[in-house]
Amino acid sequence: MAKKESTEREFIFDKVSKEEAAAFKLDTHLVNLMIHEPFFSTIIRNMDKIKSEAISTAGVAVKDLSLSLYWNPYFLASLKTKQVRELLKHECYHIIFNHCVQRRQEPHIMWNIATDLAINSILDNKNLPEGGLVPGQALDLSKVKDPKSLEKWKKLSDAIAALPTNKASEWYFGKLMNDPELKELVEDCYGSGEPGDGPGILDDHEGWGDLTDEQRQIMEGKVKEIVKDAVKRADSNNSWGSVPSDTRSMLRKLYKNSVDWKKLLRNFIGRSQRMDKSNTHKKINRKYPYIHPGVKRKHTATLAIYIDQSGSVRNEEVEIFFGALSALSKKVSFHVYPFDYGVDEKNSFRWRRRQNVEPIRTRSGGTCFESVEQHFRKVAGQFDGYLVLTDGGAPKPSKAKKRRCWVVLPGHSLYFEPDRNDVVVQMELPDE
Repeated sequence: MAKKESTEREFIFDKVSKEEAAAFKLDTHLVNLMIHEPFFSTIIRNMDKIKSEAISTAGVAVKDLSLSLYWNPYFLASLKTKQVRELLKHECYHIIFNHCVQRRQEPHIMWNIATDLAINSILDNKNLPEGGLVPGQALDLSKVKDPKSLEKWKKLSDAIAALPTNKASEWYFGKLMNDPELKELVEDCYGSGEPGDGPGILDDHEGWGDLTDEQRQIMEGKVKEIVKDAVKRADSNNSWGSVPSDTRSMLRKLYKNSVDWKKLLRNFIGRSQRMDKSNTHKKINRKYPYIHPGVKRKHTATLAIYIDQSGSVRNEEVEIFFGALSALSKKVSFHVYPFDYGVDEKNSFRWRRRQNVEPIRTRSGGTCFESVEQHFRKVAGQFDGYLVLTDGGAPKPSKAKKRRCWVVLPGHSLYFEPDRNDVVVQMELPDE
Protein backbone atom coordinates (compact mmCIF):
# COMPACT_ATOMS: atom_id res chain seq x y z
CA MET A 1 0.00 0.00 0.00
CA ALA A 2 1.38 3.34 -0.99
CA LYS A 3 2.06 5.81 1.79
CA LYS A 4 -0.40 8.71 1.83
CA GLU A 5 -0.27 12.07 3.53
CA SER A 6 -3.70 13.59 4.09
CA THR A 7 -5.56 16.13 6.13
CA GLU A 8 -7.41 13.21 7.71
CA ARG A 9 -4.13 11.70 8.95
CA GLU A 10 -2.95 15.04 10.24
CA PHE A 11 -6.18 15.39 12.19
CA ILE A 12 -5.69 11.95 13.73
CA PHE A 13 -2.08 12.72 14.60
CA ASP A 14 -3.22 15.91 16.32
CA LYS A 15 -5.88 14.02 18.25
CA VAL A 16 -3.61 11.19 19.47
CA SER A 17 -0.12 11.60 20.89
CA LYS A 18 2.81 9.48 19.81
CA GLU A 19 2.83 7.84 23.25
CA GLU A 20 -0.87 6.96 23.03
CA ALA A 21 -0.40 5.42 19.58
CA ALA A 22 2.59 3.39 20.81
CA ALA A 23 0.61 2.16 23.81
CA PHE A 24 -2.33 0.95 21.73
CA LYS A 25 -2.60 -2.87 21.80
CA LEU A 26 -4.59 -4.48 19.01
CA ASP A 27 -4.51 -7.85 20.80
CA THR A 28 -6.75 -6.49 23.55
CA HIS A 29 -9.41 -5.65 20.97
CA LEU A 30 -9.00 -9.01 19.24
CA VAL A 31 -9.80 -10.71 22.54
CA ASN A 32 -12.81 -8.41 22.91
CA LEU A 33 -13.93 -9.42 19.42
CA MET A 34 -13.58 -13.12 20.30
CA ILE A 35 -15.80 -12.66 23.37
CA HIS A 36 -18.53 -10.54 21.77
CA GLU A 37 -18.32 -11.52 18.08
CA PRO A 38 -16.90 -15.06 17.74
CA PHE A 39 -17.98 -15.39 14.10
CA PHE A 40 -15.85 -12.40 13.07
CA SER A 41 -13.06 -13.56 15.37
CA THR A 42 -12.84 -16.78 13.34
CA ILE A 43 -12.51 -14.73 10.15
CA ILE A 44 -9.89 -12.30 11.47
CA ARG A 45 -7.83 -15.12 12.95
CA ASN A 46 -6.82 -15.97 9.38
CA MET A 47 -5.31 -12.54 8.67
CA ASP A 48 -1.81 -11.21 9.22
CA LYS A 49 -2.04 -8.07 11.36
CA ILE A 50 0.32 -5.39 10.11
CA LYS A 51 0.80 -2.10 11.97
CA SER A 52 1.41 0.65 9.43
CA GLU A 53 1.36 4.43 9.16
CA ALA A 54 1.33 4.08 5.37
CA ILE A 55 -2.45 4.15 5.47
CA SER A 56 -4.60 6.70 7.24
CA THR A 57 -7.09 4.33 8.87
CA ALA A 58 -7.20 0.55 8.33
CA GLY A 59 -7.78 -1.88 5.48
CA VAL A 60 -7.55 -5.44 4.23
CA ALA A 61 -5.59 -6.62 1.22
CA VAL A 62 -3.79 -9.65 -0.18
CA LYS A 63 -0.04 -9.83 0.37
CA ASP A 64 2.08 -12.83 -0.69
CA LEU A 65 -1.10 -14.91 -1.18
CA SER A 66 -2.18 -14.24 2.39
CA LEU A 67 -4.90 -12.00 3.79
CA SER A 68 -3.54 -9.00 5.67
CA LEU A 69 -5.15 -6.47 7.99
CA TYR A 70 -3.32 -3.14 7.94
CA TRP A 71 -3.97 -0.73 10.78
CA ASN A 72 -2.75 2.72 11.69
CA PRO A 73 -2.02 2.90 15.45
CA TYR A 74 -2.88 6.61 15.58
CA PHE A 75 -6.28 6.00 14.01
CA LEU A 76 -7.22 3.01 16.17
CA ALA A 77 -5.97 4.72 19.32
CA SER A 78 -8.38 7.58 18.58
CA LEU A 79 -11.38 5.22 18.69
CA LYS A 80 -13.54 3.89 21.49
CA THR A 81 -13.61 0.15 22.15
CA LYS A 82 -16.95 -0.39 20.39
CA GLN A 83 -15.76 1.64 17.41
CA VAL A 84 -12.67 -0.56 17.06
CA ARG A 85 -14.90 -3.65 17.22
CA GLU A 86 -17.20 -2.28 14.51
CA LEU A 87 -14.21 -1.36 12.34
CA LEU A 88 -12.83 -4.91 12.63
CA LYS A 89 -16.24 -6.33 11.69
CA HIS A 90 -16.29 -3.97 8.69
CA GLU A 91 -12.92 -5.32 7.51
CA CYS A 92 -14.10 -8.91 8.02
CA TYR A 93 -17.10 -8.28 5.79
CA HIS A 94 -14.75 -7.16 3.00
CA ILE A 95 -13.19 -10.64 3.25
CA ILE A 96 -16.53 -12.45 3.58
CA PHE A 97 -17.88 -10.73 0.47
CA ASN A 98 -14.61 -11.30 -1.42
CA HIS A 99 -14.12 -7.58 -2.16
CA CYS A 100 -10.32 -7.52 -2.03
CA VAL A 101 -9.95 -10.66 -4.18
CA GLN A 102 -12.37 -9.86 -7.02
CA ARG A 103 -11.22 -8.27 -10.25
CA ARG A 104 -10.72 -4.55 -9.91
CA GLN A 105 -13.89 -2.56 -10.58
CA GLU A 106 -13.47 0.78 -12.32
CA PRO A 107 -13.76 3.56 -11.46
CA HIS A 108 -12.28 2.25 -8.25
CA ILE A 109 -13.58 5.07 -6.05
CA MET A 110 -17.16 4.12 -7.01
CA TRP A 111 -16.54 0.49 -6.06
CA ASN A 112 -14.95 1.60 -2.76
CA ILE A 113 -18.02 3.63 -1.86
CA ALA A 114 -20.41 0.87 -3.02
CA THR A 115 -18.79 -1.83 -0.89
CA ASP A 116 -18.80 0.39 2.18
CA LEU A 117 -22.47 1.28 1.69
CA ALA A 118 -23.38 -2.42 1.46
CA ILE A 119 -21.37 -3.41 4.53
CA ASN A 120 -22.38 -0.49 6.74
CA SER A 121 -26.03 -1.31 6.08
CA ILE A 122 -25.64 -4.41 8.26
CA LEU A 123 -23.39 -2.98 10.97
CA ASP A 124 -24.20 -1.13 14.17
CA ASN A 125 -23.81 2.29 12.55
CA LYS A 126 -24.08 4.05 15.93
CA ASN A 127 -20.60 2.75 16.68
CA LEU A 128 -19.02 3.22 13.28
CA PRO A 129 -15.98 5.53 13.28
CA GLU A 130 -16.12 8.80 11.37
CA GLY A 131 -16.21 8.33 7.62
CA GLY A 132 -18.54 5.34 7.74
CA LEU A 133 -20.95 5.92 4.86
CA VAL A 134 -24.39 4.50 5.68
CA PRO A 135 -27.26 4.46 3.14
CA GLY A 136 -30.32 6.21 4.50
CA GLN A 137 -28.25 8.47 6.78
CA ALA A 138 -26.88 11.95 6.22
CA LEU A 139 -23.14 12.62 6.54
CA ASP A 140 -21.66 14.44 9.50
CA LEU A 141 -20.63 17.77 7.95
CA SER A 142 -19.93 19.60 11.19
CA LYS A 143 -16.23 19.98 10.34
CA VAL A 144 -16.84 21.42 6.85
CA LYS A 145 -16.25 25.18 7.13
CA ASP A 146 -15.84 26.37 3.55
CA PRO A 147 -19.31 27.39 2.19
CA LYS A 148 -18.58 26.23 -1.37
CA SER A 149 -17.26 22.90 -0.14
CA LEU A 150 -20.20 22.54 2.23
CA GLU A 151 -22.63 22.96 -0.66
CA LYS A 152 -21.27 20.01 -2.64
CA TRP A 153 -20.92 17.82 0.46
CA LYS A 154 -24.52 18.62 1.40
CA LYS A 155 -25.72 17.43 -2.01
CA LEU A 156 -23.78 14.17 -1.63
CA SER A 157 -25.08 13.77 1.92
CA ASP A 158 -28.67 14.15 0.73
CA ALA A 159 -28.09 11.61 -2.04
CA ILE A 160 -26.68 9.01 0.37
CA ALA A 161 -29.52 9.67 2.83
CA ALA A 162 -31.98 8.86 0.02
CA LEU A 163 -30.41 5.46 -0.75
CA PRO A 164 -32.17 2.29 0.47
CA THR A 165 -30.40 0.00 2.94
CA ASN A 166 -29.45 -3.68 2.71
CA LYS A 167 -28.55 -3.79 -0.97
CA ALA A 168 -25.57 -5.63 -2.45
CA SER A 169 -22.36 -3.83 -3.40
CA GLU A 170 -23.18 -4.37 -7.07
CA TRP A 171 -26.52 -2.62 -6.61
CA TYR A 172 -24.93 0.47 -5.04
CA PHE A 173 -22.20 0.45 -7.70
CA GLY A 174 -24.83 0.41 -10.43
CA LYS A 175 -26.73 3.23 -8.74
CA LEU A 176 -23.60 5.39 -8.51
CA MET A 177 -22.60 4.69 -12.09
CA ASN A 178 -26.06 5.13 -13.64
CA ASP A 179 -26.94 8.39 -11.87
CA PRO A 180 -24.81 11.07 -13.61
CA GLU A 181 -25.39 13.68 -10.90
CA LEU A 182 -24.54 11.30 -8.08
CA LYS A 183 -21.49 9.98 -9.94
CA GLU A 184 -20.23 13.54 -10.46
CA LEU A 185 -20.73 14.34 -6.76
CA VAL A 186 -18.73 11.27 -5.66
CA GLU A 187 -15.93 12.02 -8.10
CA ASP A 188 -15.88 15.68 -7.02
CA CYS A 189 -15.79 14.87 -3.29
CA TYR A 190 -13.63 11.72 -3.30
CA GLY A 191 -12.11 11.41 -6.76
CA SER A 192 -8.79 13.02 -5.90
CA GLY A 193 -8.25 10.49 -3.11
CA GLU A 194 -8.27 13.31 -0.57
CA PRO A 195 -11.53 14.28 1.12
CA GLY A 196 -10.31 17.77 2.02
CA ASP A 197 -12.45 19.06 4.85
CA GLY A 198 -15.13 16.41 4.23
CA PRO A 199 -15.84 13.36 6.41
CA GLY A 200 -13.47 11.08 4.52
CA ILE A 201 -13.77 7.31 4.01
CA LEU A 202 -13.74 4.80 6.86
CA ASP A 203 -11.05 2.44 5.58
CA ASP A 204 -8.40 1.95 2.92
CA HIS A 205 -9.07 -0.14 -0.20
CA GLU A 206 -5.69 0.14 -1.92
CA GLY A 207 -4.30 -2.99 -3.56
CA TRP A 208 -7.67 -4.56 -4.30
CA GLY A 209 -7.80 -6.54 -7.51
CA ASP A 210 -4.02 -6.43 -8.08
CA LEU A 211 -3.83 -10.19 -8.59
CA THR A 212 -3.16 -12.46 -11.55
CA ASP A 213 -5.92 -14.88 -12.55
CA GLU A 214 -3.98 -17.74 -10.95
CA GLN A 215 -3.49 -15.82 -7.71
CA ARG A 216 -7.16 -14.83 -7.69
CA GLN A 217 -8.26 -18.47 -7.97
CA ILE A 218 -5.99 -19.46 -5.09
CA MET A 219 -7.25 -16.64 -2.87
CA GLU A 220 -10.92 -17.25 -3.72
CA GLY A 221 -10.45 -20.85 -2.60
CA LYS A 222 -8.80 -19.72 0.64
CA VAL A 223 -11.52 -17.18 1.41
CA LYS A 224 -14.25 -19.74 0.72
CA GLU A 225 -12.70 -22.18 3.20
CA ILE A 226 -12.27 -19.46 5.83
CA VAL A 227 -15.92 -18.41 5.60
CA LYS A 228 -17.13 -22.02 5.56
CA ASP A 229 -15.22 -22.71 8.75
CA ALA A 230 -16.65 -19.60 10.41
CA VAL A 231 -20.21 -20.58 9.39
CA LYS A 232 -19.70 -24.12 10.66
CA ARG A 233 -18.41 -22.91 14.03
CA ALA A 234 -21.16 -20.31 14.42
CA ASP A 235 -23.89 -22.86 13.69
CA SER A 236 -22.38 -25.56 15.89
CA ASN A 237 -22.46 -23.45 19.07
CA ASN A 238 -24.89 -20.64 18.10
CA SER A 239 -22.14 -18.01 18.17
CA TRP A 240 -23.22 -15.70 15.36
CA GLY A 241 -23.17 -12.61 17.55
CA SER A 242 -24.57 -9.55 15.78
CA VAL A 243 -24.69 -11.05 12.26
CA PRO A 244 -28.23 -10.26 10.95
CA SER A 245 -30.53 -13.20 10.24
CA ASP A 246 -30.74 -12.51 6.49
CA THR A 247 -26.94 -12.39 6.29
CA ARG A 248 -26.76 -15.70 8.17
CA SER A 249 -29.20 -17.18 5.65
CA MET A 250 -27.06 -15.98 2.77
CA LEU A 251 -23.91 -17.46 4.32
CA ARG A 252 -25.63 -20.76 5.04
CA LYS A 253 -26.11 -21.22 1.32
CA LEU A 254 -22.53 -22.45 1.47
CA TYR A 255 -24.19 -25.66 2.63
CA LYS A 256 -25.97 -26.06 -0.69
CA ASN A 257 -23.40 -28.62 -1.89
CA SER A 258 -23.81 -30.73 1.26
CA VAL A 259 -25.89 -33.20 -0.77
CA ASP A 260 -24.74 -34.69 -4.08
CA TRP A 261 -28.12 -34.24 -5.76
CA LYS A 262 -26.94 -35.55 -9.11
CA LYS A 263 -25.88 -38.85 -7.58
CA LEU A 264 -28.97 -39.03 -5.38
CA LEU A 265 -31.36 -38.43 -8.26
CA ARG A 266 -29.58 -41.02 -10.36
CA ASN A 267 -29.64 -43.71 -7.67
CA PHE A 268 -32.91 -42.90 -5.93
CA ILE A 269 -35.17 -41.84 -8.78
CA GLY A 270 -33.38 -43.29 -11.80
CA ARG A 271 -35.04 -46.69 -11.72
CA SER A 272 -38.50 -45.39 -10.90
CA GLN A 273 -39.02 -42.62 -13.45
CA ARG A 274 -42.47 -42.48 -14.99
CA MET A 275 -42.86 -42.35 -18.75
CA ASP A 276 -45.45 -39.95 -20.16
CA LYS A 277 -46.53 -41.31 -23.53
CA SER A 278 -48.07 -39.38 -26.40
CA ASN A 279 -48.69 -40.12 -30.07
CA THR A 280 -46.89 -38.10 -32.73
CA HIS A 281 -46.62 -38.36 -36.50
CA LYS A 282 -43.17 -36.82 -36.26
CA LYS A 283 -41.86 -40.11 -34.85
CA ILE A 284 -41.97 -43.19 -37.09
CA ASN A 285 -43.88 -46.22 -35.76
CA ARG A 286 -41.38 -49.09 -35.90
CA LYS A 287 -44.04 -51.79 -36.37
CA TYR A 288 -46.32 -49.91 -38.80
CA PRO A 289 -44.17 -47.20 -40.40
CA TYR A 290 -46.14 -44.35 -42.01
CA ILE A 291 -49.41 -46.13 -41.18
CA HIS A 292 -49.82 -45.44 -37.46
CA PRO A 293 -48.21 -42.57 -35.49
CA GLY A 294 -45.18 -43.23 -33.39
CA VAL A 295 -45.00 -42.92 -29.61
CA LYS A 296 -43.15 -40.11 -27.88
CA ARG A 297 -41.90 -40.97 -24.39
CA LYS A 298 -40.94 -38.26 -21.95
CA HIS A 299 -39.03 -39.38 -18.84
CA THR A 300 -39.76 -37.29 -15.76
CA ALA A 301 -38.92 -37.59 -12.07
CA THR A 302 -41.56 -36.05 -9.82
CA LEU A 303 -40.62 -35.62 -6.17
CA ALA A 304 -42.35 -34.74 -2.95
CA ILE A 305 -40.09 -33.09 -0.37
CA TYR A 306 -41.07 -33.10 3.31
CA ILE A 307 -39.18 -30.57 5.44
CA ASP A 308 -38.98 -31.29 9.17
CA GLN A 309 -39.96 -28.10 11.02
CA SER A 310 -40.50 -29.63 14.43
CA GLY A 311 -39.29 -27.94 17.61
CA SER A 312 -36.04 -29.93 17.64
CA VAL A 313 -34.99 -28.40 14.30
CA ARG A 314 -33.55 -24.91 14.77
CA ASN A 315 -34.34 -22.02 12.43
CA GLU A 316 -30.80 -22.07 11.06
CA GLU A 317 -31.17 -25.80 10.30
CA VAL A 318 -34.39 -25.09 8.39
CA GLU A 319 -32.32 -22.57 6.41
CA ILE A 320 -29.73 -25.28 5.74
CA PHE A 321 -32.52 -27.45 4.28
CA PHE A 322 -33.64 -24.61 2.01
CA GLY A 323 -30.05 -23.95 0.95
CA ALA A 324 -29.65 -27.60 -0.06
CA LEU A 325 -32.98 -27.60 -1.91
CA SER A 326 -31.91 -24.47 -3.78
CA ALA A 327 -29.17 -26.59 -5.36
CA LEU A 328 -31.67 -29.38 -6.13
CA SER A 329 -33.97 -26.88 -7.86
CA LYS A 330 -31.27 -26.28 -10.46
CA LYS A 331 -31.90 -29.84 -11.67
CA VAL A 332 -35.60 -30.58 -11.13
CA SER A 333 -38.90 -29.14 -9.90
CA PHE A 334 -40.54 -30.64 -6.81
CA HIS A 335 -43.36 -30.12 -4.32
CA VAL A 336 -42.54 -29.04 -0.75
CA TYR A 337 -44.54 -29.98 2.35
CA PRO A 338 -43.55 -28.60 5.79
CA PHE A 339 -44.34 -30.97 8.67
CA ASP A 340 -43.96 -31.61 12.39
CA TYR A 341 -46.54 -33.93 14.05
CA GLY A 342 -48.67 -33.40 10.93
CA VAL A 343 -48.18 -32.35 7.31
CA ASP A 344 -48.90 -28.70 6.58
CA GLU A 345 -50.78 -28.93 3.28
CA LYS A 346 -51.98 -25.33 3.55
CA ASN A 347 -48.43 -23.98 3.24
CA SER A 348 -47.17 -26.54 0.73
CA PHE A 349 -45.92 -25.19 -2.58
CA ARG A 350 -44.44 -26.10 -5.93
CA TRP A 351 -40.72 -25.23 -6.15
CA ARG A 352 -40.12 -24.77 -9.84
CA ARG A 353 -36.79 -25.39 -11.50
CA ARG A 354 -34.33 -22.52 -10.97
CA GLN A 355 -36.86 -20.62 -8.86
CA ASN A 356 -35.50 -18.53 -5.97
CA VAL A 357 -37.35 -19.40 -2.74
CA GLU A 358 -36.77 -17.77 0.65
CA PRO A 359 -36.76 -20.03 3.76
CA ILE A 360 -40.11 -20.19 5.55
CA ARG A 361 -41.14 -21.83 8.81
CA THR A 362 -44.74 -22.73 9.58
CA ARG A 363 -44.46 -25.43 12.29
CA SER A 364 -42.67 -26.03 15.61
CA GLY A 365 -44.39 -28.97 17.34
CA GLY A 366 -43.36 -32.58 17.89
CA THR A 367 -42.14 -34.87 15.11
CA CYS A 368 -44.16 -37.68 13.54
CA PHE A 369 -42.77 -39.51 10.51
CA GLU A 370 -45.88 -41.72 10.34
CA SER A 371 -47.95 -38.66 9.40
CA VAL A 372 -45.59 -38.10 6.45
CA GLU A 373 -45.95 -41.69 5.21
CA GLN A 374 -49.73 -41.60 5.53
CA HIS A 375 -49.91 -38.26 3.72
CA PHE A 376 -47.71 -39.49 0.91
CA ARG A 377 -49.94 -42.54 0.40
CA LYS A 378 -52.82 -40.13 -0.32
CA VAL A 379 -50.84 -38.21 -2.96
CA ALA A 380 -48.56 -41.03 -4.19
CA GLY A 381 -50.19 -41.06 -7.62
CA GLN A 382 -48.62 -37.66 -8.33
CA PHE A 383 -45.05 -38.59 -7.37
CA ASP A 384 -42.31 -41.15 -8.02
CA GLY A 385 -41.06 -41.02 -4.43
CA TYR A 386 -40.39 -38.68 -1.55
CA LEU A 387 -37.54 -37.21 0.47
CA VAL A 388 -37.66 -36.31 4.16
CA LEU A 389 -35.23 -33.58 5.26
CA THR A 390 -34.88 -34.06 9.02
CA ASP A 391 -32.75 -34.29 12.15
CA GLY A 392 -33.94 -37.89 12.50
CA GLY A 393 -35.47 -37.46 15.95
CA ALA A 394 -38.71 -39.49 15.86
CA PRO A 395 -39.94 -43.13 15.86
CA LYS A 396 -39.82 -45.26 12.74
CA PRO A 397 -42.85 -44.97 10.40
CA SER A 398 -44.58 -47.70 8.42
CA LYS A 399 -42.85 -49.28 5.46
CA ALA A 400 -42.89 -46.96 2.46
CA LYS A 401 -45.25 -47.78 -0.40
CA LYS A 402 -42.88 -46.06 -2.87
CA ARG A 403 -39.23 -45.07 -2.79
CA ARG A 404 -38.28 -43.04 0.29
CA CYS A 405 -35.11 -41.12 1.09
CA TRP A 406 -34.00 -39.69 4.44
CA VAL A 407 -31.76 -36.61 4.18
CA VAL A 408 -30.29 -36.06 7.65
CA LEU A 409 -28.74 -32.88 9.06
CA PRO A 410 -24.96 -32.73 9.73
CA GLY A 411 -24.15 -34.13 13.17
CA HIS A 412 -27.49 -35.99 13.46
CA SER A 413 -28.68 -39.49 12.65
CA LEU A 414 -31.93 -41.46 12.37
CA TYR A 415 -33.24 -42.80 15.68
CA PHE A 416 -34.10 -46.12 14.04
CA GLU A 417 -32.84 -48.68 11.54
CA PRO A 418 -34.22 -47.70 8.11
CA ASP A 419 -36.00 -50.22 5.90
CA ARG A 420 -33.89 -52.11 3.39
CA ASN A 421 -35.29 -50.17 0.43
CA ASP A 422 -34.94 -46.75 2.09
CA VAL A 423 -32.10 -44.48 1.03
CA VAL A 424 -30.28 -42.51 3.74
CA VAL A 425 -28.18 -39.46 2.86
CA GLN A 426 -26.06 -37.85 5.56
CA MET A 427 -25.62 -34.12 4.89
CA GLU A 428 -22.01 -33.06 5.20
CA LEU A 429 -20.51 -29.86 6.52
CA PRO A 430 -18.96 -27.69 3.77
CA ASP A 431 -15.36 -28.44 4.66
CA GLU A 432 -15.70 -32.15 5.06
